[in-house]
Amino acid sequence: MNISEQSHASVASTLKEAIGRYTATDDSSVVTDIHLQPKQDSGELVIFNDDDEELARTIIDEWVDYEGDDFYKEVEPLLRAEVTVLKDEGELDKLCLMKPYSFVLVDDEKETISELLLVDDDDTLLLDDELLKGLDEELDAFLKDLLEK
Repeated sequence: MNISEQSHASVASTLKEAIGRYTATDDSSVVTDIHLQPKQDSGELVIFNDDDEELARTIIDEWVDYEGDDFYKEVEPLLRAEVTVLKDEGELDKLCLMKPYSFVLVDDEKETISELLLVDDDDTLLLDDELLKGLDEELDAFLKDLLEK
């Protein structure tokens, strides 16, 4: 799905507005994730926290006209890229959110579709499918070896 530069700018400014509520002003930390909920029927992007408190909202014109069944698969890379830009620009370093926290893509029922970005300290190992590939077989072989001895 291709969206205009104006829509990209709208998504970026809405994300900045949402995280702006968590700009560190003192030593207190907030425990929450940031949820991004795109709505195909209205074209809205609603951003809220774990308490369902709305942080920001915008309308993306291209989403209103989208008729495909793969809406979330289409918007996921776009939203992931916009959140990654915030991280690369250092915008997430100024937040008073307790790590780890995530930017999460959710559907209309607020069910998680995917994690767009996990923000954590550098010393945390993030598990992904590539790292865990073949783990079951290795553990089975290890256990079998132990039981035979």
